[in-house]
Amino acid sequence: MTAAGPGLADTDLVTRLTGLVDALRAHGLRIGTGETVDAARAVEALGLADRELLREGLAATLLHGAGGRPVFDAVFELYFPSRVGLPDSDGGDADREALRARLAEALAENDTAALARLAVEAVDGFGGYGGYGGSPGSDGWSSYQTLDRLRPQTLLARVRDEVRGRDGAGSFADRLLEDEIRQRVEEFRRLVTVEARRRAAERRGRDEIARRALAPTADRVDFLLAGKDRLAEMRRTVRPLARKLATRLAARRRRAARGSIDLRRTLRGSLSTGGVPVKPVLRRRRPARPELVLLCDVSGSVAGFSDFTMLLVQALHDQFSRVRVFAFVNRVDEVTGLLVHGAADPEGLNARIRAEARLTAWHDSSDYGAALDEFTDRYADAVGPRTTVFVLGDARTNTADPNLPAVRDLIRRTRRVHWLNPEPRTLWGTGDSAAPAYAELVDMRECRNVRQLDALVGRLLPV
Repeated sequence: MTAAGPGLADTDLVTRLTGLVDALRAHGLRIGTGETVDAARAVEALGLADRELLREGLAATLLHGAGGRPVFDAVFELYFPSRVGLPDSDGGDADREALRARLAEALAENDTAALARLAVEAVDGFGGYGGYGGSPGSDGWSSYQTLDRLRPQTLLARVRDEVRGRDGAGSFADRLLEDEIRQRVEEFRRLVTVEARRRAAERRGRDEIARRALAPTADRVDFLLAGKDRLAEMRRTVRPLARKLATRLAARRRRAARGSIDLRRTLRGSLSTGGVPVKPVLRRRRPARPELVLLCDVSGSVAGFSDFTMLLVQALHDQFSRVRVFAFVNRVDEVTGLLVHGAADPEGLNARIRAEARLTAWHDSSDYGAALDEFTDRYADAVGPRTTVFVLGDARTNTADPNLPAVRDLIRRTRRVHWLNPEPRTLWGTGDSAAPAYAELVDMRECRNVRQLDALVGRLLPV
């Protein structure tokens, strides 16, 4: 196996750099021509001898914030790998226990160089599939398969006891030590993933692996497909996103307060200047802050989408005269007060709502018709001519009556009704989805991820 060094041809270097930029753009990072030119100048100035220096230089020129760094690092490993080719071993069967023992020793010593070598050996010995080991006849390499066979997370107690026996530690120090060892294990897992992707990229092409094998940034993950970890990562973006949206709403409100041109008064005033409207006259506006109501489906996988949007709107509550939030499955209950606690504990919001609000009757499946009927009857005072209502949900009624008259009644009594649907538009109307029927009455928008939510909320929230 050979390490990547300064011997890259100029044409190959240009191809790698442009491929890196294209892959980052495909993952949603905004990189313009100016940043690309700056990156090329950084490569020219820094050279290729120090790979980590090159990594930091490219990150400084291409990224606008820390949020894109995880994607950048993963893509950089594909286009500027630390080594090329396969190791010199014959790819035979590896001794699992011997490798685990060496891994435990490297973790205890925090030997980063040894961890990198062991990651290569682990993929070579346990990651190959479709052939034998990591031999050239293998169809590919899998980091999941490697880690599943090696199970580095089970070495925690062994490494802790080794370090404690050598250095000594108390109970509090033990907890700190365990956290540090877990971080070392996660670093080894990352190194295994990088090595498996590098080999796959050499066989299938860097562009293909960069497009298909890298996890998207948190703002591009579908709400309905996000796991627990990604949802937690999304919730951590609520406050920064809310601050950005609040600034945007305040600017829109200032523009709206200026009013539109009063054509009649402008023309009348232009008589003194020969008919030339030198001084346009604006209609004076004294806009009152609007009211906002959220009606949120918190059943099943839709709950993550509703949780995130509820937390976002709660963070924007100062922009409105009143914000009220209602949750439902097949019964409706107001949860406005629970969001105060949810802001402090965003990951526990859904559990708190489930525990303290009455959302179900005789079954646990969502029933939009029953929920809309109860809302318009029980909470009629929540809406009025100044109220904008946002319905959050996938519009899947479980074959129950969608209750379109309740929607018409809601539209009649409110300023506007918007519906944000986390399902792809191509699935609307399939199975038990009543989305097309609702979309004929209200403004229904596809809202599958944080990026779409950011754009929609910034555009649709009333001022």
